[in-house]
Amino acid sequence: MDLDRRSFLAGTAAGVLAWRGGASLFAQGRAELDVAAGQMITPAVDRALQQGLEWLAGRQNEDGAFASGSYGQNVGVCALAGLAFMSEGSTPGRGRYGAHVARIVDYLLEHTQETGYVYMPAAASHGPMYGHGFATLFLAEVYGMTSRSDLREKLAKASQLIINTQNQEGGWRYQPQRQDADISVTVCEIMALRAARNAGINVPVGVVERTIEYVKRCQNPDGGFMYMTTGGPSAFPRSAAAVVALYSAGVYEGQEIEQGLEYLMQHLPRGDDFSRESHYFYGHYYAVQAMWHAGGDYWRKWYPAIRDALLARQREDGSWLDQISPEYGTAMACIILQMPNNYLPIFQP
Repeated sequence: MDLDRRSFLAGTAAGVLAWRGGASLFAQGRAELDVAAGQMITPAVDRALQQGLEWLAGRQNEDGAFASGSYGQNVGVCALAGLAFMSEGSTPGRGRYGAHVARIVDYLLEHTQETGYVYMPAAASHGPMYGHGFATLFLAEVYGMTSRSDLREKLAKASQLIINTQNQEGGWRYQPQRQDADISVTVCEIMALRAARNAGINVPVGVVERTIEYVKRCQNPDGGFMYMTTGGPSAFPRSAAAVVALYSAGVYEGQEIEQGLEYLMQHLPRGDDFSRESHYFYGHYYAVQAMWHAGGDYWRKWYPAIRDALLARQREDGSWLDQISPEYGTAMACIILQMPNNYLPIFQP
């Protein structure tokens, strides 16, 4: 990207300042947005969410995992299901899905290794750091809501593992090793660290600075983002993830954000997206977050479009299909649709 060093460092410094301060720059005007957002959850959305969450709850096993093959036991899929239940307002042991959230907490803590690695070998994907990032995010979100005395220690270890495995470029990759990095895994880890920091876990500012620099280096002239710094075209899912990575690192304004949002708006959801887009739910999970943070016309245009697209694709049993698993697709769809609820701490100013 064509940036002079002074502008680059100024943007990085602003992001770190916001991270240190804890209050986001987009907090101004948030109350007005919250009111308008609440009006976007129509009766049709309420019905779809009730069916979707009930379907998801019915797929949970007693140990906290889910029914579909190995991915049902994947720590990342379980964490996303927990975030979907929490987006409804349930917390561990409280609310309609409180028991389900509590079982997910137990499952993830049971599979947190001594090193802090949240990992279930029999259900690991090709990139287990995705699962670790989602699981750490979920554990940080429930911190203070459960009586589990070992949560803080395991959350701290899980966060430290992320800190320890950041590579020299400033990002993360599939394995918990300080080797290469890609934008997709990196957003999982910086979101987890932001949530952990919000929960009181120490996250060195240098880790955040390196992440901001890495993400900015991945931006292409068209405003989208390449997969790795070695080069390559922009694509919607990773570009949505990259914008959220910057927000999570405390960068709330600047040309990288503006150009990234404009690139994403070229991919406003349409009815045939399901058939032609890969990583559909992954991309829209991050895109709706980016538009929520951006607010204004970005949010007002984006949410109704993805809302209507998801409603049209829900199955009769309440689920949403995805190539990973229906639990993954359904959890993602429910998180996206419930964004206006603003219940998850990670989305709040």
